[in-house]
Amino acid sequence: MTQTPQVPPAEFPLTEVRNFRDVGGLPTVDGRRVRHGRLFRSGHLAHATEADTAFLAGLGLHTVFDFRNSSDIKLEGPDVTLPGVRNVNIPLTDPADGAEFWTMVRDGELDELRTVLGDGKAASRMATSYRHIITTRTEDHSRLLRALADDSVPALMHCAAGKDRAGLSIAVTLLAIGVERDAIEQDYLKSNDPSRRYKIRRSDNSAVGMSPEVLELLSPLFGAHTDYLTAAFDAIAQTWGSTETYLTEGLRLTPEVRERLRAQLLDD
Repeated sequence: MTQTPQVPPAEFPLTEVRNFRDVGGLPTVDGRRVRHGRLFRSGHLAHATEADTAFLAGLGLHTVFDFRNSSDIKLEGPDVTLPGVRNVNIPLTDPADGAEFWTMVRDGELDELRTVLGDGKAASRMATSYRHIITTRTEDHSRLLRALADDSVPALMHCAAGKDRAGLSIAVTLLAIGVERDAIEQDYLKSNDPSRRYKIRRSDNSAVGMSPEVLELLSPLFGAHTDYLTAAFDAIAQTWGSTETYLTEGLRLTPEVRERLRAQLLDD
């Protein structure tokens, strides 16, 4: 089994890969913990510096799971190549509905932003997207979990910001291995740390283009909010009745797959 560096999170020396962290250490309901060096999450790797790339290459990764869609990749660029690491693209629904929406985020005037995002519309869009991913992407998440159970760890999961699509995929993975829900939420909310938060980029970087009202309108798109994750958990309860039924019938995980997954990701 590949051994990976045990680097304290505060020492991760990444400069152009946002929101990177090791998910290790989170507690399960039966008293175990996620093993360090097995499951990582981040924003995209397209702008990784030479030093960033060297660090990532030293983690002993088997697979990088990229949940971006073609619009994301066209906008940001493909991930850097990590020698010997398998790259798997599983496009998931973009909470912001792809290229046209992000063009509006970057270029839209204040009135347009008010119309599309104001009066709670931005937060509602995000919560709706989380529910949609949970209820419509069970096959993708089943494929992901089976890959992790088989041979794909150590693994890094990312999307654009490493917050929504990667955040939900991490949450589903942690549910499958029995991590406490509160711990899943705490890890999810780490995406709000100033050093991790996705940078808002606007065509107009003037005081008008980046005014407090503009930033307030855009903020729900770029933050991790408990309500979004709660919407996903509520969708599980409303659609399948319980987390256990979601895992067994929605994701079609057999006891054998779940035990292999736990063996791959949890401490002994």
